[in-house]
Amino acid sequence: MKIMKPRDLRNMSAEGLVSKKSELVQELFNLKFQLHTGRLENTSKLKCIRQDIARINTILTENRA
Repeated sequence: MKIMKPRDLRNMSAEGLVSKKSELVQELFNLKFQLHTGRLENTSKLKCIRQDIARINTILTENRA
């Protein structure tokens, strides 16, 4: 899993950030489901996706101000 750079996220439009966030939330849901069913092997993906969602939320908040 590649960690998204804040520099790359700041170059995206607000609509692009919202769509990327929804994709990551869906992926996080799927990974949590795999974790609870015992099929997830790489648990570090959960942390990376949560951090990416937090980065997107931060940049969206910065853009509103």
